[in-house]
Parts: sequence; C-alpha cells; structure tokens
Amino acid sequence: MGEIWFEIVIVFLLLLINGVFAMTEIAVVSARKARLRQMADQGSSGSKVALELSESPSQFLATVQVGITLVGIFAGAFGGATIAEIIDDWLQSIPVLAPYGESIGLGIVVICITYFSLVIGELVPKRIALGNPEGIASRVAVPMKLLSKIASPGVRLLSASTDALLYVLPFKPSAETAVTEEEIRLLMQEGLRSGAFNEVESEIVHSALELDQLTVEDIMTPRIKITWLDKNEPHEAVWHKIAVSGHTFFPVYEGTRDNIVGIVSIKALYANLAAGLPARIPDLMTDPLVVPATQPVMQLLDTFRRTGKHIALVVDEFGGIDGLVALNDVMEAILGDFPSREERLRPDCKQRADGTWLVDGLVSIDRLQEILPGLVVSDEDAEDVQTLAGLVMKRLGRIPNEGEQFRYQDFQFEVIDMDRHRVDKLLIGRAPQQEEPEE
Repeated sequence: MGEIWFEIVIVFLLLLINGVFAMTEIAVVSARKARLRQMADQGSSGSKVALELSESPSQFLATVQVGITLVGIFAGAFGGATIAEIIDDWLQSIPVLAPYGESIGLGIVVICITYFSLVIGELVPKRIALGNPEGIASRVAVPMKLLSKIASPGVRLLSASTDALLYVLPFKPSAETAVTEEEIRLLMQEGLRSGAFNEVESEIVHSALELDQLTVEDIMTPRIKITWLDKNEPHEAVWHKIAVSGHTFFPVYEGTRDNIVGIVSIKALYANLAAGLPARIPDLMTDPLVVPATQPVMQLLDTFRRTGKHIALVVDEFGGIDGLVALNDVMEAILGDFPSREERLRPDCKQRADGTWLVDGLVSIDRLQEILPGLVVSDEDAEDVQTLAGLVMKRLGRIPNEGEQFRYQDFQFEVIDMDRHRVDKLLIGRAPQQEEPEE
C-alpha cells in the first residue's frame, strides 16, 4: 500500500511542475509591458527580466514547451509503468476482473492522470496567472531565464526547426503592431467599467484623442464676440470697455478692425498699475501671432509652445480677422468649458421675477428651446441660423430696432438692446391669449 502512495506523490509533483510551466507561460505572455516597465523602473529586477522575456519570447516559449512536454511524458510513462501495474496486481485477486486487470489498470491511470493534468497542470495555474500576470511573471522570470540558458542547445535546435517549417508554410509571423487610438479608447472604456478610471478621466482622454480632428476655427472666439480697442481711443473709454468685457486679451486696431497693430493683456495693464507705472495701451502692446482658421489644433498647440505666446489672431483665406484663439480654448477642448467671468456675473439667460426671460442674442436655438417649454422652432425657421439673433432677423426680414416687438408661436419677443447692427438682448415672455371671435 505504501508503494502506491509513493508513486502517486511522484506523479502529483510532476503535475505541479507542469502547472508551474503553464502558469509561467501565461503570466509572461499576458503581462502588460507598460506595467512591467514601470515596475522595472521602480527597482524590480524580476520585472526587468520578465520584460526581456516578453519582448524576445522565442527561446523562453520553446523552453516552457519542452518542459511541459517532458513532464507530461514522464508523468504518463511513470504512471503507466508503475501505478497501472500495482492496480493490475490488486485486480488479480478478483477472478472476474483478473483477465482484464492490465487494461483496466491502464485505463484508470490514463483517466486520472488526464483529469489531474488538466486541473492541476493547466486550468488552475493559468487562472492564477491571469489574475496577476505582472506579479507572477516578475517572480518566475529569473529562474525561467536560468532554465532557458541551461536548455539553450536543445531549444536552439527546436527554434531552428520551427523557423524552417514556418519558412516553408505560407503563414508568415507578423511583427507586433503598435498600439492604436481605437485600442486606447477600448482600454479606457474597460477601465471605466472596472472602476480603474472615473468618468472625468475617461472624458479627458477621449477629448485629447479628438484634438487632431479639430481646427482653430472650431475652438476660437468668433469676431463678433471680441472686445476691440482703438489705439487712438480716449483712455477712459478704453478702461470702460475692459471693465465691462470680462475678457483678458484685447486686439488693438488703428483705423479699421482688420488693421491690427497689437494685442494687450489685462494682466500687463494691472501689473503696471500695481507698480505705479502708466498703463498706456500703445506701450503694453505685443506683436500679434497670426494663425489660419484651418490650422489643426495640434499644430496650434505646438506653435504656442515654440513661440511662448498664449493668444493668436485667426485669419480667413483672404486675410480678414475671423476671431481670436487662446491657449485656454485648447484646454477647454480637452477639459470642457470653464465658466468665464462674464458668464458667472452675467448669464446669457436670466429668468425674471415675473416669469419672463432676458436672453442674449447669441444664445443658440437649442438652448432657447430648452428654457422655453413649448417653443419648437421649425426646420424652415432654423435653416441657416444658429442663434436667437439670427432667428429674429429671419422672422422680421430685416435688422430690428430697439423696443420692437413681435409674436412667435405662443411667445412675445421684445428687442431690448442693439449693439450697432447686432441684436444684443431680448425680453421673452408668454404672449397673451388671443380671444376667439363670438359667433
């Protein structure tokens, strides 16, 4: 009886060795190279060796396969030659089974060794390896590398045979492909589902990946929203414009607005005031950086980095000023909109105590429909217009005057303020019910 337990222990140890080989193979192959590289940079010598094995896996995989194959052969041969013989001896005492003792013993050994080989030698070790591939790869890499060196003569022969066979076959191994943008997106989605990343981090990465699809025109401040400073304007008028604008950079023109002579920042103006120096616009202007509206945002970011400037004028194909773009606009494209001082202090839509709305003319049609339940702008009215001001001029067919009123659907619109030819502010409320004529 003691003899069979000794044989079983030997077979069990061989299956454990098989499991170590299987676990090592899966751990090294599935380990993330970026994580191994990070662990190696932190001083883990095992991670450094594991990284070497994962980047040049041919000899390592051949060594593992040789080990698994030899262990499997030894386990099968040892079990068949010893344990099956012992079982056969037991069965000889049973007259009915005695003639078939050898076959039955061999069958029992094959079934048992196959079962435990799959569970102990393959499935369990591989499941463990997939649970922590980088940690396990770091622990087993050093002994596996030593074993690879010992087995190198035989491994070289096997590798040469494999390469020769692959050369003959029509299937050629392809080089490892670089990580694609789509793979990064999928990794972020997986990380978001697993809790490794939060929603804000995921949105930032997605926005950063979309930067190369944006142009300056997509993120710039349009010409109509720029606060312009006339170089020859009186000092008091300039400071009044700056105070009410809420902006931080101002193009300075001379004559016409397409003749830009410089850009001045509010930071430079206040710095001079704080130092007791005169804050004169002409003295504090800097030469404007000019970029085309069609320039990709990634190129704009590189331009800001090379020049050290954080603001640029945007021009169209004819050289006219289209708008203004700042480094802050690039950051907002990645991180989302930051509320400006103007937006914090003077909201574009403000509901008054009587239920009416004071609305900026630049409010989008979509935003207008959000704040006015029941208002549905038809496709015909919304065609070629994007803002409330555009809708007003399309409905009237002309530039309106201050104080002018009109009815649209169930709402009464009143033009409160005009900025030259631009509709600046409107007051919107429910229109009075129209009385039906008596029959």
